[in-house]
Amino acid sequence: MTHVLLATDADWLFDDVDAALGGPDMTLSRIHAGADVLGAAVELAPDLILLDLQIGNMGGMAASLAIKEDLDHDGLAATPVMILLDRADDVFLARRSEADGWLVKPTDPIRLRRGVSELLAGRPYREGWDEGDVTESAG
Repeated sequence: MTHVLLATDADWLFDDVDAALGGPDMTLSRIHAGADVLGAAVELAPDLILLDLQIGNMGGMAASLAIKEDLDHDGLAATPVMILLDRADDVFLARRSEADGWLVKPTDPIRLRRGVSELLAGRPYREGWDEGDVTESAG
């Protein structure tokens, strides 16, 4: 069973992600603060971490950097990270965050499941890479 950790303080986003990903093959855990991401990732050992770009006092970019830094120090198992962006113009933040993938909100179930599948398969998934709404996937 696949375990996804979602960091968001927005109930509507949690509901959307749960509706898209929830099912017998996937469990979803939620935390409400970016500052709690690293501890939850170590404790829960998820297969994927989804980060809302805007999370209270520590946003998705800072949380992603903290996860990647911890990976470099061998404190956390290699876990793909996807950031849920507010707009296509935020792609530059996702690039700097060292995230493995990103989507532009609002998400829809098809795009979200596709992105999660790509990341779980070890491939990047990036929307809005250069111009418009473009998906870049190695494969």
